[in-house]
Amino acid sequence: QVQLQESGPGLVKPSQTLSLTCTVSGGSITTTYYGWSWIRQPPGKGLEWIGYIAYSGSTYYSPSLKSRTSISRDTSKNHVTLQLSSLTPEDTAVYYCTRDAGTWYFIDWGQGTQVTVSS
Repeated sequence: QVQLQESGPGLVKPSQTLSLTCTVSGGSITTTYYGWSWIRQPPGKGLEWIGYIAYSGSTYYSPSLKSRTSISRDTSKNHVTLQLSSLTPEDTAVYYCTRDAGTWYFIDWGQGTQVTVSS
């Protein structure tokens, strides 16, 4: 059974860069045909897809966040990292990583990690 665990700072200041890690257990992040997304949910709002890294290492980003987002991976540690720069309070959200079996087909979710952007 694949398990995902997000980790990172709970509180960051405006203009800083957020770095979150999704550690995967029970499966490899390079397993063919699976990908890994980052999704967030601001308070009182719906889910927002941030971006994705495929098993091959190719990345895709939401157009609205592309200029501030970078997703990478460390295959030796079996984890996926999200970096989001130039933070504002509007980036306050619960951030999730997911394992994807197709376009918009999120088959496994981490428990999520709360990130608050505040001075």
